[in-house]
Amino acid sequence: MNASGGGLAPEVRAILDAARERPGGDTRLSVDSRPFPDAVAATADAGRVPVIAEVKPTSPTTDGVRDDDPVELAREMVGGGATALSVLTEPEHFGGSTESLRRIREAVDVPVLRKDFILREEQLDAVESDLILLIARFVGEDLPDLVAAARNRGFQPLVEVHTREELTAALAAGADIIGVNNRDLGKLEVDLGTFEELAPEAPDDVLLVAESGVKTTDDVRRMREAGADALLVGTAIMDGDVRQNTENLTTQ
Repeated sequence: MNASGGGLAPEVRAILDAARERPGGDTRLSVDSRPFPDAVAATADAGRVPVIAEVKPTSPTTDGVRDDDPVELAREMVGGGATALSVLTEPEHFGGSTESLRRIREAVDVPVLRKDFILREEQLDAVESDLILLIARFVGEDLPDLVAAARNRGFQPLVEVHTREELTAALAAGADIIGVNNRDLGKLEVDLGTFEELAPEAPDDVLLVAESGVKTTDDVRRMREAGADALLVGTAIMDGDVRQNTENLTTQ
């Protein structure tokens, strides 16, 4: 494992420190996953914007805690047109849990992304999901092995990048679903120009997800025009009526 705290915001270093200590699952998983690319294509064919709506009780970059039943939030997001869901399973800084993910995945029929800070192969086995997040900056040279290990279990790995170097590493690892995080984990600053800069570097057969900073329908249009096949949206959906917020962002 190659994650280090160098150049990271203190909040992110604390998240990584906690992730290093978290155990994996007791047994190796075998997942029958719901195909995310098919869901994205079906949404686009229906004339809507493919959005991964995030069930996020709290985070280091938001104020307060939302303590609604996560299953009810998930159902409302799907009712509002979410193509897929992202569920935080990081407990200490995001208020997530593997149990919430289990309950949500049983309650909905759309693909579900496990969003956590995976650093070791055994941590893949903590809970079943359809997609699993791998952050290129945190796993370093272990990325190819983790991509392969995730696929061998039936997961669809979503590899997150923020720089050209990380995008190159993701492509070399065989990633075909790549999330471009507009948030710089060193400063926690958000710039939608990050996606606009990196998207042209990705091959056409890679499914691109724009992550962080999408708040308005203008932001949605901007990311779609830059080449985003889907958008991952958390705070802008969680802040208020999640069904209405999801509907607003998926209807263009």
